[in-house]
This record gives sequence, C-alpha cells and structure tokens, in this order.
Amino acid sequence: MLEVLGLAKSFGLQAIFKNFGLTLPQGRFTVLVGPSGCGKSTLFDCLTGVVSADQGTIVWQENEHGHLGSLAAYMQQKDMLLPWLTLEENTLLPVQAKPRALRDMQQAKETLSQIFEKIGLSGFEAHYPYQVSGGMRQRCALARTLMFDRNLVLLDEPLSALDAITRRELQHLLLMLQKEFGKTVLMITHDIEEALVLADEIILLSSAPMTILERFQPQAPKPRDFSLPEFMEIKARILCRLLKEKESIQV
Repeated sequence: MLEVLGLAKSFGLQAIFKNFGLTLPQGRFTVLVGPSGCGKSTLFDCLTGVVSADQGTIVWQENEHGHLGSLAAYMQQKDMLLPWLTLEENTLLPVQAKPRALRDMQQAKETLSQIFEKIGLSGFEAHYPYQVSGGMRQRCALARTLMFDRNLVLLDEPLSALDAITRRELQHLLLMLQKEFGKTVLMITHDIEEALVLADEIILLSSAPMTILERFQPQAPKPRDFSLPEFMEIKARILCRLLKEKESIQV
C-alpha cells in the first residue's frame, strides 16, 4: 500500500498543495483527474524525487521513504526512447543499469520476448524508434516501464499524444498488463472517459492548492460499457465539479 501523508510543496508564494494525503491499496488502479495546473505532475515530481517536498511522509509497503525514485516505475507522456537504440535495446535499459546486468540479461530477453508478444511488438525488436509509429513507440515505452520490475507504477498522461483509436487500444493493453502483472498503478489523465475505462478509483482534485474534492469507485467490471447510466452520472458530476473549479479560478 502507498500512503502519502501531509505532503506540502510551494514555489515562492504559490502553494501547490498543503497537507495533502493519499492512500493507494495494493494491486489497484487509481486515476487522478483535475484542472490543468492544479499540481498533479508536481505531486509525481515529489513522489519520484525530481523535486523535494517541503514537508510530509511517503510510506510504501509499510516503510517510510524520502521519495520513490528507486522504488517506482515511471512513464511519462513522451516515450523518451533513445533514437540510436533499437526497440529491444531501449526496453532492456533498466536491466543494463543493474549491478548483475550480464547475469540477468538472458532471462530479461526471455521476459521481453513475452511482453513484446503481448503488446504486439514481436518482429520489431531490431527497429529504431524513427522506423515505427507513435503508438508502437509508446508500447515500447510501456514495455520498458514493466522491465523495471517494480510493483508500483506511476503514469503521467502516457496516452494523451496518441490518436483516438491507438489510445483506446493502449487503454485495453494497460488493463491487461495491470491485471496480469498485479501492479499498483497511479495515473494522471485529463480524459474522464479514459479514467472510467481504467480506474478502480477516480480521485477528483481541486485547483491549487490541490486537495481531493471527491472519490468515485465505478462498480461495473472491466472492460466497461459506456452506455451504463452509472458512467454517464459519474462523468457529469466530474465535469460539473471541474467547471466550478475553473469558474472559481477566473473569479
């Protein structure tokens, strides 16, 4: 379980969040939704140690940590693939960084082969990033995230740059991989329908200083049917709250 207790971060006189708290159950998919600029990415920066929190405690699996940089796998909006490496070489970077890289490499390649098979990249191992589509590059980035072999995965809008069809395909892929690998996932998105597709729990956030406005736990099993009244009701409530947040900023 991940617990964030009393986290605070300010830049100058601007408080991004104060006394912020969050709990993620083990093996669940939690999605954060909130207005642009509310502090979601700054929260991830504090969790991963990119920036230091002003105060607060981070607890992962009952142990307190200054940050989760070495404990969580992190996937961003950009694929961040190195253009001079093949897809296979990019995906194996987390293994090469380990002290026992040579000893673990053969097993890692076998694991990679299985993952590439699952995500539709078999046969493209020797291709370079410029030789494949944006969706395939993002699939490769997702495979690299899994190769970190961390139980906690942080996803910062990883699908937002993709077209609608590719995005829907990767949403289902995320669901499949999260179920098969049993990861605890915390994801940021601005797409309410994406949150409804993926989340065990949706957490709606306020504008800065960021607080939790409301929590939603869709009950329908995944994959989900958007024609269900439950989803229309949740989407309407989230949109209404976000509109009120936007109006409060403008005032």
